[in-house]
Amino acid sequence: MSPVVTIYGKPECCLCEEAMAVLEEVGRLIPFRIEKRDISYDPALLGLYGTDIPVVLIDGHLAFRHRIDRERLIALLRGR
Repeated sequence: MSPVVTIYGKPECCLCEEAMAVLEEVGRLIPFRIEKRDISYDPALLGLYGTDIPVVLIDGHLAFRHRIDRERLIALLRGR
């Protein structure tokens, strides 16, 4: 089964856009499912992640905050 990569962010977040670009690029190499979560309208998620976005989880485990390292992402996805 393919891994699930969840990205928490919000619209008009330049770091979130950069992170999505990396996820989409790596997704062409290694199959995984991307789940995007907008924290804008969820007070609990805003409290949890507010200024730390984007936050990226792989299969529910924290992998990155703020920026995604492409090579580390590849290693994490291959090593699971």
